[in-house]
Amino acid sequence: MAAKEDRLASIKLTKLDDLFTTDEGRADSQREKVMDIPLAEISDFLGHPFKVRADEAMLEMADSIKQYGVLVPGLVRPKVDGGYEMVAGHRRKKASELAGMETIPCLVRELDDDQATIIMVDSNLQREHISPSEKAFAYKMKLAAMNRQGQRTDLTSAQVGRKSGGKESRELLAEQVGESRNQISRYIRLTELTPPILELVDDKRIAFNPAVELSYLAEKEQQALFDTMQAEDCTPSLAQAQRMKKLSQDGRLNVDVIFSILTEEKPNQKEQMKIQKERIDRFFPRDFSEKQKEDLIVQLLESWYKKRQREHER
Repeated sequence: MAAKEDRLASIKLTKLDDLFTTDEGRADSQREKVMDIPLAEISDFLGHPFKVRADEAMLEMADSIKQYGVLVPGLVRPKVDGGYEMVAGHRRKKASELAGMETIPCLVRELDDDQATIIMVDSNLQREHISPSEKAFAYKMKLAAMNRQGQRTDLTSAQVGRKSGGKESRELLAEQVGESRNQISRYIRLTELTPPILELVDDKRIAFNPAVELSYLAEKEQQALFDTMQAEDCTPSLAQAQRMKKLSQDGRLNVDVIFSILTEEKPNQKEQMKIQKERIDRFFPRDFSEKQKEDLIVQLLESWYKKRQREHER
């Protein structure tokens, strides 16, 4: 009797709905569908590294949405505590708000943190203009997600980490974004800069290569550097940044040293005298090189100077 009950319990009964549902209908029910979701229920991606600026392009997008609506749905994932988190579509969300919309069409997809991070970064790297700081934090976030996936043993992570032809995550990321592994590392170094200095990099007041060197300075040293740059209205060259990095590593960098380095005269700041070629070319043979012309001018000036010195001594 007990055995008969066990057999009956093991039999899986077909649901009534399934009896009258086609394979196509069941497949359709599992497909992702576009839903109009209230903007108030969608929060930004946590740690989103890309700036959403209310610039001219944003205003044009808002005007387009007023006329035609959002043509490409965003991508969100459900939050545990209710509502949704935006994964791809932050600019469309902002433009919809500016356009006075209350909802935005979105695909809703179940994603874990690493999957969502990778999609978020990849979708934003397609932008035409990306600042160094945006690239820096985006690369850092995606690389961390790829590394975590590579450490897992589930089937969904087989495409990353050491599981993809023995390649490391950094190498895979470099191939995906069209950068070298070294350049990926250099961008990620920028995340060690303090926000005020990183802003100067984004504003192109500090070049990329010096910025990488400055990222090795301690936070207090970077603050002293920023204060000196503001006071003296100057920024370090690559050579100066490299010297400060070395002095910092040796424990010999302080406010006075930073001031001394930043206020020294740079080669490209030395005043130079320029003479138009047309004024002097007629005095030289045609086969004279620029170096020969310069040498002869200096030689003649030296002769003239010595002659004047002798005249003053008489």
